[in-house]
Amino acid sequence: MLRNAFVVVLLAGCATTLSEQEASTKALDVMKASFKERGQARLDRLDQDEAQRLCSKPPSAELPKGAAERIEKTNYAAIKYPADGKLVGDWRRGERIAQTGVGMQFSDNPKQASGANCYACHQLSKAEISYGTVGPSLYNFGKVRGYGAEIQRYAYGKIYNAQAYSACSNMPRFGHNRILTEEQMKDLTALLMDPDSPVNK
Repeated sequence: MLRNAFVVVLLAGCATTLSEQEASTKALDVMKASFKERGQARLDRLDQDEAQRLCSKPPSAELPKGAAERIEKTNYAAIKYPADGKLVGDWRRGERIAQTGVGMQFSDNPKQASGANCYACHQLSKAEISYGTVGPSLYNFGKVRGYGAEIQRYAYGKIYNAQAYSACSNMPRFGHNRILTEEQMKDLTALLMDPDSPVNK
């Protein structure tokens, strides 16, 4: 989305009209020139896959016909479910992961686990007095949907790669982008799916 802002600024400052491709290329050049690698924050973060390229277009631009379906299908096929078949870990660890946003910044220790910072976008429990509203409330997630294997698989898959279910979702692709480990994603699934979790109380 930051890329869109650069495109707008570049277009506004140009005397001649640039094509979308030219503006996009210039925006990327500006970002690469101004972004300096530092620690684990490396330039390869600017590399986009097809979903990111298509979803980075200005809000006024519609996705090409069939693109949303292709994004979802491609990302769904890329989900890697645990080899042991267990999707649910420990909700207590999941709660800690949901509470922290530490990780992957240049100043963070890359040897320490990243967090998911779920409360920045979602309500998860009634005990929280501050939470984001960018994403839907997840309070009573399992209680409302049930605790069966199918919904567990959905919850794990959504955490792994949200674009498998909703093209251009704002939710981070935690597994796809290796932000969280398999064990962490199991623990977050437990936070949503365990009847004893504060999410379901």
